[in-house]
Amino acid sequence: MPTDPQHADHKRPDRARWPRRVYGVGADPDPRFSMANERTFLAWLRTGLALMAGGVGIRALLPVGPLERALAVGLLVLGVLSAVGAFVRWAATERAIRLGRALPPLRMAAVFGVGLAVAGVGAVVLVLR
Repeated sequence: MPTDPQHADHKRPDRARWPRRVYGVGADPDPRFSMANERTFLAWLRTGLALMAGGVGIRALLPVGPLERALAVGLLVLGVLSAVGAFVRWAATERAIRLGRALPPLRMAAVFGVGLAVAGVGAVVLVLR
């Protein structure tokens, strides 16, 4: 970044950007870090969209039984959790980057690991019956 006085305001937080809880603290980081955080956010959104599409697909294409319904609802819930968790994770990570703090732990990994394992077992049962 240039260091001349004309560009000195790049270190001040931008209080007009939303959410203020994220952008109203610390200093603007190297843009590469913010862009990487944004790409991760978008990847979680794509994951959520795929999970929701899977839930809708199961409900639309399979006969309605208790296992099919549970699998469809489970995938839809995981998709919604992915979307909500993506925003929460993005904001916490961006805030930590701006404040020069350690990145927050990835809590969603355990939820998705267990959730997808259960969904996979349900899918195997559906295929084998």
